[in-house]
Parts: sequence; structure tokens; C-alpha cells
Amino acid sequence: QVQLVESGGGLVQPGGSLRLSCAASGSIFSINAMGWYRQAPGKQRELVAVMPRDGRTNYSDSVKGRFTISRDSAKNTVYLQMNSLKPEDTAVYYCNAWIRRSIVSMASDYWGQGTQVTVSS
Repeated sequence: QVQLVESGGGLVQPGGSLRLSCAASGSIFSINAMGWYRQAPGKQRELVAVMPRDGRTNYSDSVKGRFTISRDSAKNTVYLQMNSLKPEDTAVYYCNAWIRRSIVSMASDYWGQGTQVTVSS
């Protein structure tokens, strides 16, 4: 089994900061890309940021310059530092990872349970 456990969500005022964490655990051979998605009420889930194993990063235009994704490969953990938060950043944030469970298996897609981020005064 593989689990992704997120933490760090909460309520913050506009202009504030939050840091999300997501730790992968279980039967893991290797992790390819790790990233963050979000889903606001009434909207589709959208990519926020992703980091493949080579360390490159990709951000949605709406968060560029404000959010930073990072990984600690030794801990199988991905982080999302969110600065200058806006009310439109309010959403449930989901961790995503492509994980190989053995040397002979293909990578599969795994999701965390989601953590609520609310930006409001």
C-alpha cells in the first residue's frame, strides 16, 4: 500500500502565507513526479505546481511568483510554500505523486486526501 498524507492547511488572511507538506509512505521503490493540485467549490481540479525527479518545476500562471514547490527525496516529501495568498486561492489542495512500487512495475498515480486552504479576512 502507498499513502500520501498532507498537512499544513488552514485559515489565513489575504497576503499571508502557508506551507503545505505531503509525505509518501508504504511500499515505494521510486517516486517520479510529485505535485499539488487544487479544487475550489464548483470548479474542476487544476494543477498548481509539479516537480519531476530531475528537479524542474512547472507552475500554473495564477501562482507563479507566489508559490514555491520543493522536494525532499530522502523523506519522500513534497512541500508547497504559498505566499501573498489571495481569496481566489481558497480551495482543497491535493498532493499527487507518480510512484513505482517495485523495480518491475510501472509508475501509478496516487492522491492525498486533501487539505483545506481558506484565504479570508
